[in-house]
Amino acid sequence: MLSRRLLRVKVIKAVYAHLQTEADNIPVTEKNLVTSIDKAYDLYFHILALLPEIVRYAESRQEIARNKMLATYEDLHPNRKFVENKAIARIDECEAINNYCKKQGLKWSNNTDLIKNIYTTLIEEPFYQRYMANESRSFREDAEFAADILLNILEMNELLDSALEDQNIFWSDDLGYILTMAARTMTSMRESHEQIKLLPKFKSDEDLDYAKKLLRESIIHFKDNHQLIDEHTNNWDVERLALMDIVILVVALAEAKSFASIPVKVTMNEFIDISKYYSTPSSGNFINGVLDKIISKGLAEGWIFKTGKGLL
Repeated sequence: MLSRRLLRVKVIKAVYAHLQTEADNIPVTEKNLVTSIDKAYDLYFHILALLPEIVRYAESRQEIARNKMLATYEDLHPNRKFVENKAIARIDECEAINNYCKKQGLKWSNNTDLIKNIYTTLIEEPFYQRYMANESRSFREDAEFAADILLNILEMNELLDSALEDQNIFWSDDLGYILTMAARTMTSMRESHEQIKLLPKFKSDEDLDYAKKLLRESIIHFKDNHQLIDEHTNNWDVERLALMDIVILVVALAEAKSFASIPVKVTMNEFIDISKYYSTPSSGNFINGVLDKIISKGLAEGWIFKTGKGLL
């Protein structure tokens, strides 16, 4: 399922775009946010469907080798462990994945160079060579190997990044999160189960409402929260701060103020971590310091309120 971390990132980017375009239509920005979230879930199915394409390419290479004029013993008797990977075969046969991809127009047929590149990179990897050299075969090993492809090959592939960016502007930044989702799906598979346990879009029915509310609260109260930031950065020229830092702080404050059930530590840790990836190298320490000052004041004065135990 799409994590709250990813939803926070989506909201931050939506608020940033809203400010950059000087838009004043919150419903349009909210619609764009929902589209971005939907597209992230599309990518989950698209990435799962990529695994069988890599297997098909590997099998085609073996077929070409078998038909060579001077085929060697290895050409005629190839190691078929990868092309017979049972977990990936289950993905290939999954009606839910195939139907979803067909409905959304998701396909890899125009990306033969990418699939070739992934396979060429894969066969040079030590974990691939260990897998192929191990004569024993098990469904669990096949599933874990498929997860290794997702996390160790696809996440670092520049051609994949480029291909995804060409297909959809949202996908490149989503890839790391989605690869983790896909890897979880692979490692949770069991040979005895007829159906693959595909992850739902959200962990909770409340998640989409959370994202929409966070977006609206961030935009509606942007000026107020910007003023709070100004008041607590006496040694900084707020006008010279990176806009992304300001947006991250504003969204973090919107969450701290508007969601009484989310612990302060969760809000602070989430937005500090996000800043390390999406802003400047020094942003984490800066955002930590500013958030700590403002939230501590808000709790003391009562305009930040938390319910339940362990929420401070």
